[in-house]
Amino acid sequence: MEHGEKHITVIDEQGNEQLCEVLFTFENDEFGKSYVLYYPVGAEEDENEEIEIHAASFNPNAEGEEGELKPIETDKEWDMIEEMLNTFLDEEEEEQ
Repeated sequence: MEHGEKHITVIDEQGNEQLCEVLFTFENDEFGKSYVLYYPVGAEEDENEEIEIHAASFNPNAEGEEGELKPIETDKEWDMIEEMLNTFLDEEEEEQ
């Protein structure tokens, strides 16, 4: 995983590879990690016109190798990610 990537392949719980579109990536100094928000390519909106968005952390390697996606582990991280997502979505709406 690198910043600026548009698509990533994620392995789900059943071991299936799933192509996902990257919504955005960002770094957070408090946790010393980079984060990615993404959703499956071709995902259907639910009845509320929402797509399930997933999040993971990663440490990009200096040598340009892909950083490994890791699960979000703390409620504090989830709260921070939710804030970042809300800010991102608000900015997207303003642009339209």
